[in-house]
Amino acid sequence: MSTIDTPAAPSGPAGGPPPRGAVPLAMYDRMIAAGVFEPRHEHPVELVAGALRMMSPIGDRHADAVAWLTRWSMTAVDRSRLLVWVQNPIAIPASDSAPQPDLAWVPLRRYTDRRPLPEEVMLVVEVADTSLDYDMTTKATLYAAAGIGEYWVIDLVARAVVVFRDPVAGRYDTRTTHRAGRPLEARACPGATLDPAELFVD
Repeated sequence: MSTIDTPAAPSGPAGGPPPRGAVPLAMYDRMIAAGVFEPRHEHPVELVAGALRMMSPIGDRHADAVAWLTRWSMTAVDRSRLLVWVQNPIAIPASDSAPQPDLAWVPLRRYTDRRPLPEEVMLVVEVADTSLDYDMTTKATLYAAAGIGEYWVIDLVARAVVVFRDPVAGRYDTRTTHRAGRPLEARACPGATLDPAELFVD
């Protein structure tokens, strides 16, 4: 997800979540209910470690990658068990966060009463162009500290998928990079493979 660096929490040290900002998750929810961010297309924000981050408009390459990743996900997951959660928030109460990843795989249910929680997220994905450094550092630290087992960064510039796995003590212990011709497989759906070439156009 692309972001604009207006007041934001800096990335924390390895092994811990980013420092917290001034907006608790409960307050953020009250602000949403009160219409503080309306109209939403003019105030696209996410909450990361208690800090509000404005998200930049999505460009064509970003939108295309999300669409093709969604298409692949719909064929890869067991749709009787998992829901493909596209550009919607998840909740990380321990760090006062409600990030909005480009895509996540979560248990199949209705989420009218709450956001998916970290222990329910089977896979989380961010598509990165201008936000690459942020997604590779702050977001990786945030998701690892929450215990999310698998995190992918779709690097539109390098035309690669960076896979983070095995969160240990607030950081991912395993990182691999996959390019065209080196398929990858999400642990949540063994046997469903993705060739990164599918996400990029010449």
